[in-house]
Amino acid sequence: MGPRPDRVREHPREPPDRARGAPAGPSAPPAPRADTTGRAWARVVAHYPGVVTIRLYDTSARRIRDFSPLKPGCVSIYLCGATVQAAPHIGHIRSGLNFDIMRRWFAYRGYEVTFVRNVTDIDDKIITKAAEQGRPWWSIGYQNERAFDDGYRALGCLPPTYEPRATGHVTEMVEMMRGLIERGHAYEADGNVYFDVRSFPGYLELSRQDLDDLRQPSGEGETGKRDPRDFALWKAAKPGEPSWETPWGRGRPGWHLECSAMAHKYLGEAFDIHGGGLDLVFPHHENEIAQAKAFGDEFARFWVHNAWVTMSGEKMSKSLGNSVLVSEMVKQWRPVVLRYYLGTPHYRSMIEYSEEALREADAAYARIEGFVQRVVEKAGRTVEPAAEVPPAFAEAMDDDLGVPQALAVIHNTVRQGNSALAADDKDAAVARLAEVRAMLGVLGLDPLDPHWAGEAESSQDLHGVVDSLVRMVLEQRESARARKDWATADAIRDQLGQSGLVIEDGPDGPRWTLGAR
Repeated sequence: MGPRPDRVREHPREPPDRARGAPAGPSAPPAPRADTTGRAWARVVAHYPGVVTIRLYDTSARRIRDFSPLKPGCVSIYLCGATVQAAPHIGHIRSGLNFDIMRRWFAYRGYEVTFVRNVTDIDDKIITKAAEQGRPWWSIGYQNERAFDDGYRALGCLPPTYEPRATGHVTEMVEMMRGLIERGHAYEADGNVYFDVRSFPGYLELSRQDLDDLRQPSGEGETGKRDPRDFALWKAAKPGEPSWETPWGRGRPGWHLECSAMAHKYLGEAFDIHGGGLDLVFPHHENEIAQAKAFGDEFARFWVHNAWVTMSGEKMSKSLGNSVLVSEMVKQWRPVVLRYYLGTPHYRSMIEYSEEALREADAAYARIEGFVQRVVEKAGRTVEPAAEVPPAFAEAMDDDLGVPQALAVIHNTVRQGNSALAADDKDAAVARLAEVRAMLGVLGLDPLDPHWAGEAESSQDLHGVVDSLVRMVLEQRESARARKDWATADAIRDQLGQSGLVIEDGPDGPRWTLGAR
């Protein structure tokens, strides 16, 4: 038994219902959630869709291609989301972050974005975990689904337009299987339904493998296959496992069928971009393509894949036991620093996890925050984001989401702003801050964004305590300077620096900001 077939993610949510038998009839997609965030990144300014060309690396073409949407002014994106057998590690959230930045950039460029990110809430690993813990399978899935929600929210990912659960779309899966069987691309055997890989000439074009080199899919050693490389669309019911009624008997969906069916429902026969981690190219995305195109869909026009977070050179993975949970990381580091750390490398570059790299990210973001704070204090008011980002930033983002190059523009603009502050040129400093805020908004890193305001408020009391202590030390340093005891003054400054504090001497006296930890 499973949750309601037409269930799409809503907030607030309750645990999914216990199973019913046959799926209900097909339902139309619900209206997307209204975007009420009101953030500056979503402003439609002088850059209208079609005026500029965004270029993306397409895995299927093995090259960077000019992006042109199916529907003028609109972009449709499907991202393979969480398989909720365990709480998320930072590698999982990196994928969500990368595509959050993509979505924000398309929105800044004036496109209306439909963003679908699914939840795989029925899977072999979920069933195994439930049996090990003696808990209902849906309870395991729901608990971890909420953990993923918390992780995405903590790191500032905007909610998707649709967030469908796999178990809510059995009806659509049955319809797709029926169509594949009718077209001669799938067959039933002992209650299972398999995709006939030799019936589809385009199989393996994405991963560019040779069919004769493939082995039987892992965990699919059931009898009745015409070819050992055929993969399961539907798995026959087993004792103690959840199951749904179908024309071929009770059972549960295969992993690959879920995404093809949900993408078809929410984005139609063709859509612009399909995304996911690099590890999904084969077999998951390869099998999605086979199912969808054999069914008659054009499916995705671009395939975009993000690289992994690694540890000691190996992909961070639940199964390898080398993962770092998001829930633990946010206890050690501010979420905005984690977003900076995970979101600022190029999405196709591996990130080797290290504490040193996190400290560097912390220090780099602190320099940006310090500049923002100083200009706001100097201006005596809130400085709104500029209507347009600098051309160099836009050029970097248009070129396959070149965030590292875009980030260099941000830091260069911060340096210009600091120089303006040092020269007491308030107008120039304010202008640079407006540009910095516009750029940071695209990356979801604006420290003045309401999302991060709560984080700042929660640390305000601690900041006040630290400020009092540091000012006592700075008074001792000023006394030493007044006595021309430069050695003592420099020693105090150096000790504060070793503690992660940056001391700046100005006409109004010394001030401190947080640098590296």
